[in-house]
Amino acid sequence: MIFEWIVSILLLGGGIFILIGSIGLNKMPDFFMRLHGPTKATTLGMAGILIAAMIYFSVTTDTISVKEILISIFLLITAPITGYMLIKAAIHHKLDAKKGTKGLGKIEED
Repeated sequence: MIFEWIVSILLLGGGIFILIGSIGLNKMPDFFMRLHGPTKATTLGMAGILIAAMIYFSVTTDTISVKEILISIFLLITAPITGYMLIKAAIHHKLDAKKGTKGLGKIEED
């Protein structure tokens, strides 16, 4: 009974974080800001959903759920690398940031 509440809360929380990340992707004004939605909030939302799945399947089948652990590891490795590659491509193509965006000083080419 208690694990059902925990699973429900994790699923709801994960869904809310994914929704927030998706709204951020749509509402942010430039590419550099838009990248934060999918890489931060959506990754956290997927982690909540995968933890809920691990708890549910571990309790109902009396075995450790390895698939969700592998998916979590893959997600935590690939999401930051993908974000980094997208930012490097945007900098390489000299994509303009919205005026007032902080942290994008003059970028020197090698």
